Amino acid sequence: MLWRGRRESENIEDRRGISGGGIAIGGGLGTVVLLVVAMLFGVDPRALLQEPGDGSAPGTTTTRSARPGEEELKQVVAVVLRDTEDVWTGVFRQTGREYRNPKLVLFTDQVQSACGAAGSATGPFYCPGDQKVYIDLAFYGDLRERLGAPGDFAQAYVIAHEVGHHVQRLLGISDKVHSAQSRADRVQANELSVRLELQADFLAGVWANHAKNQGLLEAGDIEEALGAASAIGDDRLQRQSRGRVVPDSFTHGTSEQRMRWFRKGLETGDINQGDTFSARSL
Repeated sequence: MLWRGRRESENIEDRRGISGGGIAIGGGLGTVVLLVVAMLFGVDPRALLQEPGDGSAPGTTTTRSARPGEEELKQVVAVVLRDTEDVWTGVFRQTGREYRNPKLVLFTDQVQSACGAAGSATGPFYCPGDQKVYIDLAFYGDLRERLGAPGDFAQAYVIAHEVGHHVQRLLGISDKVHSAQSRADRVQANELSVRLELQADFLAGVWANHAKNQGLLEAGDIEEALGAASAIGDDRLQRQSRGRVVPDSFTHGTSEQRMRWFRKGLETGDINQGDTFSARSL
């Protein structure tokens, strides 16, 4: 992806090196890796949190040195976020709506959000309570090395997916889904979660369509994004971690489904083509 020297978003909240208490996720490296893949691109991380609430849980605060090699990653994130702002502002304007830019919070190790305290093991997430995207840049090392999805456009896909959840929030989709989930049994709630996540993949594809039309993509970029989508399919992750697949427990969709909906958004560029909730086949 052509990102060097391009405009960066001003909506970056850099909390790196600042760590607030209130969460403890243990169990060693294996547990951390499983949590990363389990919660990758999740909408609501509260299920893994010890202290869900309004983001004001008390705790000690310490500062840590910034990790080497992160400044370039920050630039990639800031450029991609700016691109999503431009794209979604235009898309919303065409339908008579106003797009409100989300904030993106960079953090180290753990963070407080309106959804509660979260650790790096939660993975990138969008909190609808404060309309912010959260990411520890160390996650990109896991994406590359542990999940086998390298490349700057794989990194861009992560941001575009989480911003997709923000689009769903602004359109009132996520609120309706969460309300329906509160009245559903576990299997039905999981199915709704899958449809919500696949729609966020589709919306990431819509953004990628605009990036492609603007001549910002390089050879291999689409394959990088599809590789990331495939790497975090529920079936693939369950097979790796459990040795078997349990479809009723899916919350994000299979590798094939995630690639399919991202590709549909990429090919159509039309937000109206992404109604995963009415689709008979995902």
